[in-house]
Amino acid sequence: MDIAIWIFLSSGLFLGWSLGANDAANVFGTAVGAKMLKFSTAAIICSIMLILGSVISGAGASHTLGALGKVSAMGGAFTVALSAATTVYFMTKSGLPVSTSQAIVGAIIGWNLFSDMATDSSVLTKILTTWVLCPILAAVVAIILYKCVTFLLHTLRPGLFQLDNWTRIGLIFAGAFGSYSLGANNIANVMGVFVPSTPLDPLHIAGVEFSASMQLFFIGAIAISVGVFTYSKKVMLTVGDNLITMTPISAWVVVMAHSTVLFIFSSQSLSDTFTNIGLPSIPLVPVSSSQALIGAVIGIAILKRLPVQLGVLLKILMGWVVTPIMSAISCFIGLFIVQNLFNQVVV
Repeated sequence: MDIAIWIFLSSGLFLGWSLGANDAANVFGTAVGAKMLKFSTAAIICSIMLILGSVISGAGASHTLGALGKVSAMGGAFTVALSAATTVYFMTKSGLPVSTSQAIVGAIIGWNLFSDMATDSSVLTKILTTWVLCPILAAVVAIILYKCVTFLLHTLRPGLFQLDNWTRIGLIFAGAFGSYSLGANNIANVMGVFVPSTPLDPLHIAGVEFSASMQLFFIGAIAISVGVFTYSKKVMLTVGDNLITMTPISAWVVVMAHSTVLFIFSSQSLSDTFTNIGLPSIPLVPVSSSQALIGAVIGIAILKRLPVQLGVLLKILMGWVVTPIMSAISCFIGLFIVQNLFNQVVV
């Protein structure tokens, strides 16, 4: 691969590293924080499933981003990804919750404004609606799962050691499923913007063809995995400690509900199944892992009548609103600089 391509892809790799460093905690933080699983084991499982999810199921959500704005030049794609990554970085430093999904959508809208391209209102509406539905659906799934699990446990009445073993296995399964879903849904945020302009040719290995988009998704998944190994341990321990204040069963339900929602919004086959039986198709949209997790936690809080910190919730909502706006503005400014100062084609 030409060195120039790696330079252009570097912003996407940075965004992928950031995603791996932060969002891996959402799927394995509970198991690691509760010392039910070693960090190294969690990182290996997470990385393998992330790569599989990205390459096998990552195309669905990327099509929606492509419909929102077809970034036709590598210089533009570089700037869009860099703007999203920079926004995520500075918002995180400011202590505000962030979403790579919202950051990349905001950056694409900034590119549309700079290039005088119309933003498809129907696609934007679909994305915004999905962002609202994501935490609500996670809350509903969490409530249903919690009721089912507590009913089964009440019926089976396992012993203390047996319950501990089941919980350990359940958290590993939930983390693996969550890692696959995270890769399938969020790889579009990392590399989807590069798909329309990539100069990569299809690659044939052992009789299997790997398209340009699959190669990009694999590279992006590697970047996410590097983020998992190099920087996610502290975040995993923090998230795990916070979540473990709930019961282990509640923590498992939260991870499973979060993972299920991410899978729903990235599964092409599930969407096709809905269409085939006469139901509306599921929008394949990259959604926020953090939104899904918070929605699941709120679902458990509602079910168990636990108090919700409204101040924290308002701060989270403010971060969700500010992130795409900041990303759009920084992308517009970045495109002007890259085009006029570095003489790169961005449109």
